[in-house]
Amino acid sequence: MNVANLSASQDSLGPPERLHPLYLLTGLGQTIKGAWGLLAGGAVLASQGRWWLAILLVVGSAVFSLVSLFVRWLKLEYRVGAHELRIDSGWLSRTSRAIPFDRVTDVDLEQGPIHRLFGLARVKLETGASAGSKEEEGVLHTISLERAEALREHVRARKGIAPASAAAMVETESRPVFAMDTRRVLIAGLFNFSLAVIAGLFGITQTMGDALGFDPFERQFWIDLLAQSEPLQQLVLAHRIIAAVGGTLVLVVIGIGTGLFRTVLREHGFRLDRTETGFRRRRGLLTLTDVSIPVKRVQAAILATGPIRRTFGWRELKLQSLAQDGGQGDHVVAPLAREPEAADILASLDWPVAPPADTWRPVSRAFFTSFIGTLVPAALLTIVAIPFLGPVGLLWLAGAGLAIAMRWLDWKRARYALDRNTLYVERGWWRHRRNIVPRTRIQSIDLAESWWSRLFGICTLRLGIAGGGGFSDHHVPALPRAEAEALRAELLS
Repeated sequence: MNVANLSASQDSLGPPERLHPLYLLTGLGQTIKGAWGLLAGGAVLASQGRWWLAILLVVGSAVFSLVSLFVRWLKLEYRVGAHELRIDSGWLSRTSRAIPFDRVTDVDLEQGPIHRLFGLARVKLETGASAGSKEEEGVLHTISLERAEALREHVRARKGIAPASAAAMVETESRPVFAMDTRRVLIAGLFNFSLAVIAGLFGITQTMGDALGFDPFERQFWIDLLAQSEPLQQLVLAHRIIAAVGGTLVLVVIGIGTGLFRTVLREHGFRLDRTETGFRRRRGLLTLTDVSIPVKRVQAAILATGPIRRTFGWRELKLQSLAQDGGQGDHVVAPLAREPEAADILASLDWPVAPPADTWRPVSRAFFTSFIGTLVPAALLTIVAIPFLGPVGLLWLAGAGLAIAMRWLDWKRARYALDRNTLYVERGWWRHRRNIVPRTRIQSIDLAESWWSRLFGICTLRLGIAGGGGFSDHHVPALPRAEAEALRAELLS
């Protein structure tokens, strides 16, 4: 850029603006999170009886965090221009970041409890450079809600998207594509119980249960708890397994309660609207998020369920997008929906939710037999060595039998279908996924095989799709080599 163009760019920028002064309050959470190591060190010193050092460390870290937060607010300025947003930040190391509006894919608004109380918002500008990256490309953490909405309309106008008329807004508000009432949010919470939380609590009770005075797997815990009930005390004393069953139930209840709590906080007031350029999703109880999902950035859809959800006819619909959603490229557009509701959402993209029933093709039986082949030698050795291994050998055999059963169930549900425009792939029993991939979104196709799969004459067809998160692995497993090559040629034709 020459000097004349640089000067013109500077002239096109508006006056410098700062974040709202309440950033000093809304930014405290992030600051404390960054100082958790020092706070943990203070807790360790306090447990060792060195209170003065602990107080000095905690107070010093608090003062340093507050001063750094104030300096960050004082030295951060942003300027809105006709064609770009300029963000200048830093004190010792100064950074000037220019974000051209023609590179912006989304302008998302987020409101935490303090933001909502004082009419503020957090603005995030998504760009192609931020897809798949955890780095915040363009974020204004705390500005007034009025200024945030004006900035979003300004960016949309510069991208050629006219602001919606009042009549169109009313029509959109009256007919969401998908919405969840309180009852459905609570049902979603029941399905979102966290096994990770249960495992974590089990580990804590086994390692720190005595120190915390909470170990529901010990009989003494229940004896103390049921001190007023003599018959229940005798039952716990007589049957050791009662304590184990009771402890398991306690952890399951806590896991379900955690899932309910997290789901209500995240999905309360869930609403999905169709806009001129894509979808608009709003949700949240304490933290309200307002996210735009441009249609042109959507790459694929994932319809997910499991054995319990499937029994009740529930699905979760995600859209894989180049734009980000909290650091992920999978946007949940229907956390708990019936398949016809998911079909309505996809119909607004002109995507079918499923192919004709008679077009599904199964994968090779070698998907199952090749897996058994890896376990049979070890299982035979374990059977021979059971007199020496004892309960450990029996436990391993039980685990191998469960793995074989799960693999068989997975094989029965693994299939694919291809129509004129879309590839469909279904996989999994416990975590069932139907991947819906338009041909035009496929960027690469690989055939992967190992020495073991070659013995069974099968390979895996892997699809390269831009964007996406952990659930966006698109592949067709266990295809005969000739069938995989024919499918690849058909996809590329």
